[in-house]
Amino acid sequence: MGSVHGAHLHQQATEDKPVNDLCGVVFLSCLHPASLILMSIDEEKVRLRDEACQRRETAHAAAGPDTAERLCANLAAVFELVADALPDSSMVSGYWPLTGELDVRPLLTWVVEQGGASCLPVVVGRDRPLVFRQWQDGEPLDSGTFGTHHPPTTAAEVRPDVVLSPLLAFDATGYRIGWGGGYYDRSLEMLRGQGPVLAVGVAYEAQQVDAVPYNRYDQRLDWVVTEERAMRMKGS
Repeated sequence: MGSVHGAHLHQQATEDKPVNDLCGVVFLSCLHPASLILMSIDEEKVRLRDEACQRRETAHAAAGPDTAERLCANLAAVFELVADALPDSSMVSGYWPLTGELDVRPLLTWVVEQGGASCLPVVVGRDRPLVFRQWQDGEPLDSGTFGTHHPPTTAAEVRPDVVLSPLLAFDATGYRIGWGGGYYDRSLEMLRGQGPVLAVGVAYEAQQVDAVPYNRYDQRLDWVVTEERAMRMKGS
């Protein structure tokens, strides 16, 4: 894993007229104002997602050979800081990295070496939370949706104490932009309804933006860790 030296820790009445003259106005006037706000947020998320994809690709192409080690050192530093709030044998959910995503698999190996356990998420259906199955390096994986890999159904289903979440963009308050499926938001809502869970976003430093648009379904991260530093999110 290497030393944690250098990890920086930071805590939105028309007149009566024929409907065909006012079809757009009639349509909009039938919508509740909250619906209009949500539409605007969704549109802004699409715009930001397009920009964030390019930003992450650029950061990934420029990453040096020591990026993964620096990232994992900063992740390990967070684990040390929050150790008292975690069970002795914590279950940590990582992810199998897709193109452009930072690799957290070395961190999962470190967790197991420290006496914890690791798992990976499984997409089990549209509009459903993720399922988490125990896994560690060297064990078999099945191919999943969207090019992912996950443990087979024979692997034990578990509840993680820590969820490492990939993302496209994040802000200082802990809101994130993902691919738009809502899997991590549903999963974190479910897990938080069951008890304590630490949500840690994993990103390149260049993926931070001034503000991420959000609605009431979006779940905030507790920390974001990059190759440069570990940041505790405002209000967490």
